[in-house]
Amino acid sequence: MSLSLRLQGIVGAMFLIALTHASPAALAQNTEREQEDDTLSAIVRVHAKILPDARTRATLGAQREGSGVLIRDGFVLTIGYLALEAESIEVTGADGKVVPALLAGYDHASGFGVLKLLGPSPGKPLQLGDSDALRERRPAMVATFDGRDGVNLVYVVSRRAFTGSWEYLLESAIYTYPPVANWSGAALIGGTGALLGIGSLIVPDAAGPGSQSPGNMFVPIDLLKPILEDLIARGRAAGPPRPWLGLNAEELRGRLIVVRVSPEGPAERAGLSAGDIVLGVAGEPVSSLADFYRKLWARGAAGTEVRLRVLQGAQVNELNLQSIDRIEYFRRKSVY
Repeated sequence: MSLSLRLQGIVGAMFLIALTHASPAALAQNTEREQEDDTLSAIVRVHAKILPDARTRATLGAQREGSGVLIRDGFVLTIGYLALEAESIEVTGADGKVVPALLAGYDHASGFGVLKLLGPSPGKPLQLGDSDALRERRPAMVATFDGRDGVNLVYVVSRRAFTGSWEYLLESAIYTYPPVANWSGAALIGGTGALLGIGSLIVPDAAGPGSQSPGNMFVPIDLLKPILEDLIARGRAAGPPRPWLGLNAEELRGRLIVVRVSPEGPAERAGLSAGDIVLGVAGEPVSSLADFYRKLWARGAAGTEVRLRVLQGAQVNELNLQSIDRIEYFRRKSVY
């Protein structure tokens, strides 16, 4: 199986044969190789050194490494947690050259981060594809910073919502199988050579809840299209930011158990702690993490007061939390 799944290489070879009457095998091989080199030149290694006082240092690490994709001259798309609260960022191209970078924009709603290169672009940008058209059982390619050794054939096994414990919800994430190592920031590429998603996580149930089929979750590239220009120009998506409480919760037997609160965040200041159970938002009961997030975000923009009904030990309490804009919680050296 060729790097580009042979879908474009064959067409290109046939076109050249008609023009030159050269050997079909030789032309197909050359065309395929050129397309593969162009595709791989867009995949870069991202290495970030995190600020000493970063709030995410304990959970995400002091040194972070993953992949990124050159999407236009001077700009690399990656998964945002790699570069969040970075003191310095380095991007290494397929040619081995290292270029310093800054976190130009970050979007918590999608998870995308856009890096601005402070030097020449290391390759040819990838075109943004149509991730909404990507259906289950379709093949795709995952490319990481490991070059040809980092290329993997995968299949889309599910398109469904993803709910993260950190106040994060994607309505239609892309799940692939088999699992790929070095998934952070990896490129999901379709048969036409266009970028369809960015790698975020490894999951135990890619094919569906309870499926016991480990795989990867990718953030669909269509979520980037309406916000890309704003991320580059002003560091964030336009519009009011969502209210953020700074709590991590998990679903357990139909209950939302708080497993962690962010230090000095709204939840901790209001008195929430690990082990508490969230019962409702603004007088409305919540039945799942997704339900909780939707009702929380429906309260208004960041800064609005949010009333939570919480079981703390044997006592049910009503707590008022002053929500904030999540991006304001993090330390930063880069200019957004």
